[in-house]
Amino acid sequence: MARRRIAGVLAGVLVLGGYTAADAADVVPGVLTTDPVPADPRPFPDIPGDGLRAPAVAGPDTEAPVPAAAALEGMADSLRADHRMIGEASVVVADGVTGEVLLDSEGATPRRPASSLKVLTAAAALAALGPDRVLTTSVVQTGDDRVVLVAGGDVMLAAGQGDPAAVRGHAGLADLAAATAAELTAQGVGEVSVSLADGLFTGPVHASGWSGLDLDFVMPVQPLAVDSGRDGAGGYLDDPALEAARTFAAALADAGVAVSGSVRRTPLPDDDLEPIATVESAPLAAVVREALRASDNSVTEVLGRLVAIERGGAADFAGATAAVRDQLADLGLDVEGVTLADTSGLSMDTSVPARLLTDVLVASLDPSRPELAALVPGLPVGNLDGTLAERFTGDLAGRVRAKTGTLTVASSLSGTVLTADGRLLVFSVLTDDLPVGTTFQARLAIDDLVRTLGACGC
Repeated sequence: MARRRIAGVLAGVLVLGGYTAADAADVVPGVLTTDPVPADPRPFPDIPGDGLRAPAVAGPDTEAPVPAAAALEGMADSLRADHRMIGEASVVVADGVTGEVLLDSEGATPRRPASSLKVLTAAAALAALGPDRVLTTSVVQTGDDRVVLVAGGDVMLAAGQGDPAAVRGHAGLADLAAATAAELTAQGVGEVSVSLADGLFTGPVHASGWSGLDLDFVMPVQPLAVDSGRDGAGGYLDDPALEAARTFAAALADAGVAVSGSVRRTPLPDDDLEPIATVESAPLAAVVREALRASDNSVTEVLGRLVAIERGGAADFAGATAAVRDQLADLGLDVEGVTLADTSGLSMDTSVPARLLTDVLVASLDPSRPELAALVPGLPVGNLDGTLAERFTGDLAGRVRAKTGTLTVASSLSGTVLTADGRLLVFSVLTDDLPVGTTFQARLAIDDLVRTLGACGC
């Protein structure tokens, strides 16, 4: 029975594709345990830095040998000959030290990148906005009896108090409400109405190519939400911004200021109105890492719109995709063959060359581009976190940093691997036109290629 249940779940995963996240749980002795009481633990060693910054990637060994081109070509040939890979594939490998392309096997052919596309959006956001930018959620007062909650792009707000050590939930609506209540009380104001100004983004909240099951993996794209708009039951709210505003209004009432009427939308207030209260997100570098680690489509789509706003474009799907493409071009990257229908990779209508993904990652390793330095450290780490938590175990654990990608007809992996010889390599593997139900086996074939690359003494 257990085997049949597991097989059923696996079949569902194969058919639906989608995006995976790993959970971890610690098992500790309970009150009924018969084991001896353990000794007090030793103090945990201090770790320099703070939890909002991605861990640094160790510098590569510049003296380590570079894999031979013939060996790399053999790996690409083996992937295509693998019986588990029933589709098309592109493989590009570059030297992480010099940037030299060591293997380009159909690297210029546009293919569906799935969530590997998030690497491009993350790079564009870091370059356009800067790694230290924060997203501000504010409250302005438009009269003695009215306050307006102004959305600023933070969709990982906490409903209650924020956690300064966290990224998701760094800023909290309860904190914003408390600060607002303190200011109103100081003015002698005891009752207000609450409005929501979320006109920072425009256009449809779903991409034209998203439908059906796609909507199970992304919230309606709005500039304000609690926990990426999740509804607590595995899905997404129909109107995350309005629900967040209602949460704020309830917190304001709990803080001692009566709220009259229901929350209504209002146009963005005049720029000359000074906020009476604000909360700020974690720095953008940390937001990017969370989006990459959890493969969060919602956060990534928001990042694309913020790039559009920063570049003076429209904050809709067309504006975001154009802005990401143009920002990459401004970095000196070749964007020929790039077709973007969204900025998260969820759309089947999005396609990019594998060569561009490696070019972006190589650029981020260049010391002369400090604005991109958070990109590679933000990627999931094999056998450690994010969507790679259960992949690349054993000798390769901790040596692969890569963005995963899965659609019903595509599987991808783009990132870095440290070889057995100590050479840092950048790679991108895009597989496409897979028969429905074969993405998992294609993923296994990709992982084997990366394992071979990591074991390379070639």
